[in-house]
Amino acid sequence: MAMNAEEKKAVVDQYARAEGDTGSPEVQVALLTFNIKKLTEHFAAHKHDHHSRQGLVRMVNSRRKLLDYLKSKDLERYRSLISSLGLRR
Repeated sequence: MAMNAEEKKAVVDQYARAEGDTGSPEVQVALLTFNIKKLTEHFAAHKHDHHSRQGLVRMVNSRRKLLDYLKSKDLERYRSLISSLGLRR
């Protein structure tokens, strides 16, 4: 269920704004989105895993806060990120 190093490196390389960038909102949102998708698949088979569901809710809330921050700072970066990730807002 956890993300391996190759998957994480691929996501970071795709959404990094500069070489070695791992802390920008784009990278953080992309990593959270990847983890959220993996957990969503997990819940299809494990409906009663409430402990992991609590972690999922925290990740979704954290992603929402990062997206709100990015939207307030740079609207174009926000729009390009949500379109590339396929998020609804």
